[in-house]
Amino acid sequence: MASAAERLASNINFGSFSKATELKKRIWFTLLALVIYRLGTFIPIPGIDASVLAEVFTKHKSGVFGIFDTFSGGALGRMTIFALNVFPYISASIIMQLMTTVSPKLEALKKEGESGRKKINQYTRYGTVFLAALQGYGIAVGLESMVGSSGSAVMEPGYFFRLIAVTTIVGGTMFLVWLGEQITSRGIGNGVSLIIFAGIVAGIPSGLGTLFELGRTGELSTIAIIAILILALGVVAFVVFMERAQRRILIQYPQRQAGPRSALQAESTHLPLKLNVSGVIPPIFASALLSVPMTIMAFGDQTAPGPVKSFFLNWVGQGKPLYIVILALLIIFFAFFYTAIVFNPQETSENLRKNGGFVPGIRPGKNTADYLDYVLTRLTVVGSLYLVLVCILPELLRLKYAIPFTIGGTSLLIVVSVTIDTITQIYSHLIAQQYESLIKKAKLKGR
Repeated sequence: MASAAERLASNINFGSFSKATELKKRIWFTLLALVIYRLGTFIPIPGIDASVLAEVFTKHKSGVFGIFDTFSGGALGRMTIFALNVFPYISASIIMQLMTTVSPKLEALKKEGESGRKKINQYTRYGTVFLAALQGYGIAVGLESMVGSSGSAVMEPGYFFRLIAVTTIVGGTMFLVWLGEQITSRGIGNGVSLIIFAGIVAGIPSGLGTLFELGRTGELSTIAIIAILILALGVVAFVVFMERAQRRILIQYPQRQAGPRSALQAESTHLPLKLNVSGVIPPIFASALLSVPMTIMAFGDQTAPGPVKSFFLNWVGQGKPLYIVILALLIIFFAFFYTAIVFNPQETSENLRKNGGFVPGIRPGKNTADYLDYVLTRLTVVGSLYLVLVCILPELLRLKYAIPFTIGGTSLLIVVSVTIDTITQIYSHLIAQQYESLIKKAKLKGR
């Protein structure tokens, strides 16, 4: 028998959406904020020669610059005020998550509730400023060393340019963090994730244009283009299915008497464990870590590469066999590592015990923690292999058939995950709006 929430959800249609005025305001606010973000990705850092920068950047686009330029919607390649996007904030958030597992003080703050969460968020912002300033200074120094056929990428190198560049980059990053928080509170969806999502989606039209241009020039046949599009749709459907997949563990609560004459009633619920608990963090970490050596090598001597550089170019370059193997191993490692951080079986077992909950057939306490850890390990094995498959499939096709993919597996995972989360929140708002309308009708009838 369908629950009340399921019956309400089945009644949701376009008419109910048109009546949800609060939801429409949130969606318009989100779209306006994303438009502001996209406009900012075209405002360059002062003192840069754009033509020289474009010439130099095309040589290094296969390294870590290319990965983060895709995530930033081209802002890094154009060296705009949003060059770092929100990645310093993401890095600071991950560092804080790691610190809460090793620092008793931060762990105590985490358990304090809302006040502790606000303090941790404040520490995260401080860390964001520090990381953005550090990376901004590195970008400024790197820009000064970039020289094209027509001269240096920086018109007037020196400490004054570095100060302006660092100030601009840090200000742009913190503005995006603030904008993301505004989207989360006043818009729809997770603001920081939507900003990354908008940057990735912005590159899809140009990627499709490149694909069709290859078909026009005869480099790709019509059948190949159709096959690529069908494969892309199939991978998207597969990612949607896997991201929504979960293992529901039955949780039973002691029998309770609802009234003096009522019978004892047992309550039960489910503990949902996602198949991919770690999300998109493992592919991002693995891709960034593996691209660092290639980025360093790209700034070396181009005329006479040494044996180390030749090894990296021939074996560890993007799309090379060893690159694919190392990428897969790193994704599996980070999947288990990050899952252990975000989900603590001992803590979950203790919370269940305090609330009187238990897994049927499993004793509370250590046995429950061991059972949850066992289930989580099996899920992580499948989830990590799923991440590996999605991330290395474009690389294998590039390696064997030289098929151009403007969006890699990591970008696809981000796009699909953010889309699912945003649609889920829109759906929740529509259900809440239907609840409110039913309550109003009930009050009118009561009069």
